[in-house]
Amino acid sequence: MRPIKVGMIKRLSTGVRRLDELLAGGVPEGFLVALVGMPGTGKTVACLHFIWAGLRAGESCIYVTTEESRESIIRQAEQFKMDFHSALRDGRLIIIDALMREREDEWSLRNVTVEEMLDKVIAAKRVLGRSCRRLVIDSMSAFWLRAPVRAREQSYVVKRVLNRWGFTIYATSQYAITTGSAFGWGIEHVADGIIHFRRRIVNGVLRRYIIVEKMRQTPHDLRAWEIDIVDGQGLTLRRPLARRIEDEVLPPEVLERIRRVSSEDLL
Repeated sequence: MRPIKVGMIKRLSTGVRRLDELLAGGVPEGFLVALVGMPGTGKTVACLHFIWAGLRAGESCIYVTTEESRESIIRQAEQFKMDFHSALRDGRLIIIDALMREREDEWSLRNVTVEEMLDKVIAAKRVLGRSCRRLVIDSMSAFWLRAPVRAREQSYVVKRVLNRWGFTIYATSQYAITTGSAFGWGIEHVADGIIHFRRRIVNGVLRRYIIVEKMRQTPHDLRAWEIDIVDGQGLTLRRPLARRIEDEVLPPEVLERIRRVSSEDLL
């Protein structure tokens, strides 16, 4: 058995300054962090920040996209002044495209399976070398569309296999629009960290929030924060919510109606 080294935890920046502060400096190196929530809540933008932080630090990175094309990811990064195009040209970034499935493209998946994705990621790691420390899988949900019951099993396989290659991983997971919840057991059960992205309509305006629900080995902030996605900047944290996150699930008038009915039942 190898001796266990105990000491200072090395952390990687999320690319979002205030989020780093919430995480005592960033994500512990070697962690698999699940970014979960409904569509349109900011998960992909957070992934772009994570990769861009690595590229700016001189690292090489891998981005697996399953629900957008490679070109869409590049354009979205450009919207926030992140130059993914140059990083691709210079051989410091590989974007594995599972959506378009171009046969002539070395970095496309022909079949959207965990096994083929892992093979491509390992091949990309061999090309990029030791400087490749960051990996995004956006999203894992695409791999269990036909068999959601296998989500937990496949998430475990991904973590076990990729852990040997020295990655720090962001993996997104889509929650149902109808319930705002996961489709059963999934990546949350094997993740070292969970950042939950939420949304609701307030006075006719879309509001987005994040809360760090779990981050091992980290004295992280426990509050929900309102976030903005700003053109030319990306994801920014505005302020912590004054109320509990549970209070944000239902509109105030609905909560008041529930309290009124509950009080009447007690009489």
